[in-house]
Amino acid sequence: MNISAKSHNQTKFFRLGSDIYKLFLIMILLLCSVFAVACTPEDPPEDSVDCFASAEPDSTTPLETPEQTEEETLPPPKREIGFIASLSQNVEYFDSEGVLLGTLPRGTQVEYLNISDGKIEIIVNEAIGYLSENASISPDTTGLVPAHQLYVRTAVNLRDKDGKILETFAPKGSMVEVNGCDYVTDDGQVHMYSVVFEDVSGYIMPRYLTDTEENALANYDTGSYHIHAGRGNKYGGGGASDLDYYPREKKMIEGNVMPDECKTLYIEIGSLQYIDDYIKLADSCGINAFVVDIVDGGAVGYAADVQQKYSPSATAAAFYYVETYKENIQKIKDAGYYVIGRITTFNDTYFIQDHPEYAIADRNGAPLNLYGSYWPTPYNRAVWQYKVDLAVEAVDLMGFNEIQFDYVRFPDRTWSYESTGSINFKNVYGETKAQAIQRFLMYATDIIHEHGAYVSADVYGESSNTYVTAYGQYWPAISNVVDVISGMPYPDHYEAMGNWRPWEHPYETLYNWGKNVMNRQSETATPAVVRTWIQAYNAIREPYNIYGANEISAQIRGLRDAGCTGGFMTWNAASSIGKYYTFVPAFGPPKTEQE
Repeated sequence: MNISAKSHNQTKFFRLGSDIYKLFLIMILLLCSVFAVACTPEDPPEDSVDCFASAEPDSTTPLETPEQTEEETLPPPKREIGFIASLSQNVEYFDSEGVLLGTLPRGTQVEYLNISDGKIEIIVNEAIGYLSENASISPDTTGLVPAHQLYVRTAVNLRDKDGKILETFAPKGSMVEVNGCDYVTDDGQVHMYSVVFEDVSGYIMPRYLTDTEENALANYDTGSYHIHAGRGNKYGGGGASDLDYYPREKKMIEGNVMPDECKTLYIEIGSLQYIDDYIKLADSCGINAFVVDIVDGGAVGYAADVQQKYSPSATAAAFYYVETYKENIQKIKDAGYYVIGRITTFNDTYFIQDHPEYAIADRNGAPLNLYGSYWPTPYNRAVWQYKVDLAVEAVDLMGFNEIQFDYVRFPDRTWSYESTGSINFKNVYGETKAQAIQRFLMYATDIIHEHGAYVSADVYGESSNTYVTAYGQYWPAISNVVDVISGMPYPDHYEAMGNWRPWEHPYETLYNWGKNVMNRQSETATPAVVRTWIQAYNAIREPYNIYGANEISAQIRGLRDAGCTGGFMTWNAASSIGKYYTFVPAFGPPKTEQE
């Protein structure tokens, strides 16, 4: 082999090796590319390109979407459902710029969102608003009133959630811890605050509380308080300045229209069985209301369940079965008349038979017989509860428009017992007589109003004078509380003054009495309607005047002329229909003729 041939062969060999080497390198590069694709992350950087990707997407693989921003990945804020809580009845809400948008009652259910800066965002009428700083959100209706302190403006017993009286008594000026309420009304008002006083839990209505001790201790005054303060405690019934004159809301009860002037016939229990005859009489004249006994001392209208609970002796003495009594009351209502149910309050022999422990007692603790009857002490709250429960049952069961409390006083003619210390009134809370009477009527009015009926109180004619009576009746204080106040200024109950016999001058007697009454009415913030008992029987004093239509008419005119325009009630203990017929001309024309 020559050198050139050898050189040529070597050259071929090197070229072949070079080609193999290049092929080897290409294979290495291909393998690296394969491994690179296999090891590429699922989400490559935005500036990378997958050169090996198919031009058409694989239908089995979801398309990748561009990366979302951090804000877009957060779930939308979740709104909750809650109730507006506040110390105030109404709560303001604003737009994002702080512009007032409106108010919402406490207790309103809203959709809300707590914002990081402490604001509470709410949805109102599909728009966004922000609650004022004095409001919060409660997850349920039990937390609508935040915990805080209030002060007792009017001394009051705590109640349970059903309104029953507890023994715990909160004096004027004392502080209570508020931890909620029983419920709020649709317009945001608290019905009763849930409170703790002296480690006892109970409820107090807002009208008896205020926000500061100073306000609680102050006496409400519209310019007349100095008048009450100056009257002192003349006859042992208590001082007029110790009573409450704070205004009480008085309004017509929905579905229960009280006539502007009630022209009223009295029906005693035994006469109720003849109610058809009395309705016929009323239809013939201007009578538009009846007052019917529920309990009149020892006369019991029907066997009430409440009496069975508190005083079985009274139930046993009932005159009618429940259904019979109810049918007769319904007849009056069906005939279109306003119906008042009368209850004698603190003169109750049957109750003392069953509960001698609640009696006004002698010095040895035994029930004291006072002029033929026994009296539960008006200081005792168990007695209050019985009488109010009886009234509520009568309203709910019988449909009375109004409950009238008679004998809503302490017994009279007890001075001789008191002066010798031989009578025990069992004064648990250190109250005056007048305070106990007014506070009973406050409680009765609170409860009975919630059952859709009005409350009236009978008072002696003497109460029109400028002092607290010995038996605890003081006109301005009672009138301030009840819906109707009914004096009993019977002409023959007045003493003769020389040759002047008041029962012979019914117009002048009731006119003069009525003028005094209107003076007392002006001394209180929210006076009651004045509807007066008139004498509808013959005079019991010489010369025993016969009372007929003229005497009835004279009494009615005297009252009206004096400004006592709320009406009258005919007091005739027997409800004599024959006597009532003689009065028809005084009652005016029938309602249909008046219209």
